[in-house]
Amino acid sequence: MLKSARGSQHNAAMRLCTLRWFLEASPIFCIISLALCSSQALGAGVKRTPHPREPLTYIWPLPAQFSFGDDTLSVDPGLSLAVDGNGGGSDIVRAAFDRYRGIIFKRIDRFSFLRKLRERISVYDVSTLRITVHSASEELQLGVDESYTLLVPKSNGQSVAGEVKIEANTVYGALRGLETFSQLCSFDYSTKAVQIYKAPWSIQDKPRFAYRGLMLDTSRHYLPIDVIKQIIESMSYAKLNVLHWHIIDEQSFPLEIPSYPKLWKGSYTKWERYTVEDAYEIVNFAKVRGINVMAEVDVPGHAESWGTGYPELWPAPSCREPLDVSKKFTFDLISGILTDMRKIFPFELFHLGGDEVNTDCWSNTTHVKEWLQNHNMTAKDAYEYFVLKAQGIALSKNWTPVNWEETFNTFPSKLHPQTVVHNWLGPGVCPKAVAKGFRCIFSNQGVWYLDHLDVPWDLVYTAEPLEGIHEESQQKLVLGGEVCMWGETADASDVQQTIWPRAAAAAERLWSQRDSAHAGNITLTALPRLQHFRCLLNRRGVPAAPVTNFHARTAPKGPGSCYEQ
Repeated sequence: MLKSARGSQHNAAMRLCTLRWFLEASPIFCIISLALCSSQALGAGVKRTPHPREPLTYIWPLPAQFSFGDDTLSVDPGLSLAVDGNGGGSDIVRAAFDRYRGIIFKRIDRFSFLRKLRERISVYDVSTLRITVHSASEELQLGVDESYTLLVPKSNGQSVAGEVKIEANTVYGALRGLETFSQLCSFDYSTKAVQIYKAPWSIQDKPRFAYRGLMLDTSRHYLPIDVIKQIIESMSYAKLNVLHWHIIDEQSFPLEIPSYPKLWKGSYTKWERYTVEDAYEIVNFAKVRGINVMAEVDVPGHAESWGTGYPELWPAPSCREPLDVSKKFTFDLISGILTDMRKIFPFELFHLGGDEVNTDCWSNTTHVKEWLQNHNMTAKDAYEYFVLKAQGIALSKNWTPVNWEETFNTFPSKLHPQTVVHNWLGPGVCPKAVAKGFRCIFSNQGVWYLDHLDVPWDLVYTAEPLEGIHEESQQKLVLGGEVCMWGETADASDVQQTIWPRAAAAAERLWSQRDSAHAGNITLTALPRLQHFRCLLNRRGVPAAPVTNFHARTAPKGPGSCYEQ
């Protein structure tokens, strides 16, 4: 009973303390530390977990290195852009500046309210954002330099406005710096102006992993173009940089393939399709936000929908997958698909699936069985043959093949050495893959499958892509990781609240340095920051669900602050 009462008092005190931070202090940086509140709530004589950094910094994901001061700066609603360097004049940079200026000053109507603000504040502390980009290249490929430096000045106490500086080697580093800058800016409800707290800031930042992905399944449920764009936009807020687009599967084939126009007869309806122009639009929309799109064509299994337009791809009308391994037409069609898709998807990685292949259809269909016998193959041999032939097609089109881990688990010595092994079944696969010289992507379903609604934020956050990998040379072969949004129970009505905020927990694991993002008691060091980021997403129009729900995407349990849920 005593323990229960103490816990209740502690929780109530923590709630009051948390609300006090967000009412009285900057939403970016709490002046009163969480640890201090915890200590006050528990009372004297109760030890607390020490903090690696007090007070907490409300930037998500946490930058690699940063320092701060104690000034408060006002930001001019007419904030102007100045550019330097070979890439400073990039359209990508200018468009991003306009987007983020709209986010930062969303609450200020510059047309009707600017005059009143200027009457109240004669000179703003910050009136210019200077972005320096050294490289003019806008090529976006795996491993592009996303590092940046962000410098916010201290108040000069004079009647001369200062400037914030972002410096990056590439336009994509500048995009990451703009996101961090936007999170430093807060709307002050008293002055009705945008302010930066705890200036001066000095931030040097870079990602821990090159590949930080989100998989989106549009076969189980069709997602409209605007919804996909909203998801891409929200990915940029968390500094994710790869959209793995699982476009087609056994349930539906919604993508237009000009070389084989009957394929999208496998769509659910004629209104649930993606034209070539739609796909181009998604790829270009993602690129200007620093996000690559990796398409997936999952073969030989998960392809029943292909036969709606081309029934000869099925081994038999009553046995419809895997695709018929015995027919030349099967591989001609795959080559045609990849030829058409290569015109749309410039990213160097292409996902060929290869998972969950049940070969019974091959063994039980007369003509396929005869083909196996004539080629002295078992059904397992034919699975290997199919995967390797598909890899060869992808490689011939200058793509690096990515395959689900079953291919590695079944015939590792036969895979092309460029193969990227995509883990999903459980832990321990990436250590085995990198030990054999393969690159690996971490997506352990026990922690990073977002359709598993009972996986809480802390399991997502503490999952470690390098677990069990100790040699530095092998660690470098882990490209990063990806959270997977399978679509059996997610459509346009609930997909975004299923993705967020748990995807953000993985995003910090993939961006931030391991020691800084994993230090101390994460209930104290990470949870309040993740709750704050969830509220930031909500303010930006992203329907992110409460962080602490037992089941993801469910509604709040009752009345309360966004910052406590």
